[in-house]
Amino acid sequence: GKYSFTMPSGKAEINASFKKQAETSPFADVSTDAYYYEAVKWAAENSITGGVGNNLFGPDDPCSRAQIVTFLWRAAGSPDPTALSTFTDVPADSYYAKAVAWAVENGVTTGTGENRFSPNDPCTRGQAVTFLARALNAAAAGATSFSDVPADAYFAQAVAWAAENGITTGVGENRFAPEDPCTRAQIVTFLWRAYREN
Repeated sequence: GKYSFTMPSGKAEINASFKKQAETSPFADVSTDAYYYEAVKWAAENSITGGVGNNLFGPDDPCSRAQIVTFLWRAAGSPDPTALSTFTDVPADSYYAKAVAWAVENGVTTGTGENRFSPNDPCTRGQAVTFLARALNAAAAGATSFSDVPADAYFAQAVAWAAENGITTGVGENRFAPEDPCTRAQIVTFLWRAYREN
């Protein structure tokens, strides 16, 4: 890999060419040409996610409620909550216990009722953008135009904010699909787009 150059006695012109190194994905199941590649790379580089094990990210897996609050908590710098939550389904020794407590303290979530958080339930797309908007104290300037987002839905303002700020463009045909499970690829893309702007 070493080269030598003997300077000639006359005038010489040296031209160098550089070749861009090929991108390397941090996970075996994340292609470098996937729409979510940059988001996943950002999330891995910033310790927001370490994947699901065995060098896999699980981009098409539904993102659980525990995972999303953990991602948001880590994106916020993993601050210590003043106390752990009292949800009956959040064990104090779980990986997400501090994240859930932080989310409650910061108004990101109030749980799912009956003193439960439902950590293993899939996080819907409506819940995902609502959690994200609350974590960033963000608000929409106007209403959403998605045909499947009622104006009085709890997630309507969060969806409007996400659309206004380029965090989502929906799923096509003027739909947001708020009740669909939010995939891990979708949620890190939402986070990446939101935190890139802040």
